Amino acid sequence: MTKLKLGIPKGSLEESTVELFKRAGWRISYENRSYFPDIDDDEISCSLVRAQEMSRYVEEGTLDLGLTGRDWILENESDVVVVQDLVYSKVSTGQARWVLVVTEDSPIRSIEDMEGKRISTELVNFTKKFFEERNISVHVEFSWGATEAKCVEGLVDAIVEVTETGSTLRANKLRIVQELMKTNTQLIANKAAWADPWKKRKIEQIRVLLVGSLQAIGKVGIKLNVSRENLGRVILLLPSLKAPTISGLYNEEWFAVETIIEKKIIRDLVPLLQEAGAEGIIEYPLNKVI
Repeated sequence: MTKLKLGIPKGSLEESTVELFKRAGWRISYENRSYFPDIDDDEISCSLVRAQEMSRYVEEGTLDLGLTGRDWILENESDVVVVQDLVYSKVSTGQARWVLVVTEDSPIRSIEDMEGKRISTELVNFTKKFFEERNISVHVEFSWGATEAKCVEGLVDAIVEVTETGSTLRANKLRIVQELMKTNTQLIANKAAWADPWKKRKIEQIRVLLVGSLQAIGKVGIKLNVSRENLGRVILLLPSLKAPTISGLYNEEWFAVETIIEKKIIRDLVPLLQEAGAEGIIEYPLNKVI
């Protein structure tokens, strides 16, 4: 049987990726933390791969499909198909940033001040290219971890590090000089797999359901009944993706109204709907919005 080879990012994105697939309709499970998780789809096989290496394995065809950051695709200069941007980190609703960082008391104020200086980072190739394109000569070395400490301890002049809010950097008395790149999670495919009709259909199935699951995060469905007399007042209160669905009840003077709203506003909205004449209000969770 033909199978689609799917790469699950091992590490910080692993748990949220498994949860996202669960919301989308696929259950991924582990046995003794195997590098080859089980998935309840006979048409898919899974492998756990570090996000830093994912694009390389997808490019060479070891994997047909994978999830990794835009940063690591650029770092590896991988020739892959970007199927979909995915933002699903539990701690962020936006993009992370790779930034040039120095200590608070450093005399470095701009990237031009980095001439002849030493930088530590995991993102070596991208950082080298960034400064080469601006004709700034720097020495870039790979960091095996604890990158912030290298700057604090004076082992290097600066670091290039990923951050979402900058709070960790500030806590370590570090200062951002300049943003080098924004990054987010991307669903990527091998070019040969994308050109294969069967695999492309399977990839498209996964893409649609993952995006639908992301769209549903933070949203709920709401149903209610309202009389013809109060319908206009209730509709004015309801935000909607497009427009609320309205259908007549057996009693011609009453209507059923259904829509999707942000979960965070439901507690304030329900009392207003009641005041406007809504009855039988039901809130329900959503797995997907497609």
